[in-house]
Amino acid sequence: MKYLVMLAILLFFGLNQAHADHHAVKVAKNDAIGSFLTDTKGMTLYYFKKDAPGKSVCAGDCVTKWPLYYREKVAAKDGLKPENFGEITRADGKKQSTYKGMPLYYFFKDSKAGDTSGQGVNNVWYVVAP
Repeated sequence: MKYLVMLAILLFFGLNQAHADHHAVKVAKNDAIGSFLTDTKGMTLYYFKKDAPGKSVCAGDCVTKWPLYYREKVAAKDGLKPENFGEITRADGKKQSTYKGMPLYYFFKDSKAGDTSGQGVNNVWYVVAP
C-alpha cells in the first residue's frame, strides 16, 4: 500500500510537470543566430518587424505562412521572466501570445526543432531573442 501511495504521488507530480512544460517557452542557441525563443517542442518563435507592441498586422495569407503562437498561459523557462509574456486579441478575434508586447509566430517552412528558416525573410521576420 505504501508503494502505491508513493507511486501515485510521483505520477501526480510528474504529470503536473509535463503539463507545465507543454506550455513552456524555452531558449535555444544556434551558432549562426545566437539565442532565440522556442516552444516546448523546440519550434522557433518569430516576430514581425511591421507589428507594434500589442498589435499584429499579419493577416490573411500572412497567417497561413506565419501561424500564430498562442498558449493561454506560458511557462517561462531557461531564465525567461513570466511577466514578459502576455496575449492580445487580434482584429480577427483570435488570441495570440506576445513576448515583451510583440506578437509571436511560427514559420510554415520550419519542419523540425531548431529550424530557423524564417530568420531574415523579406528583412521583416526574425527569431525572437531572449
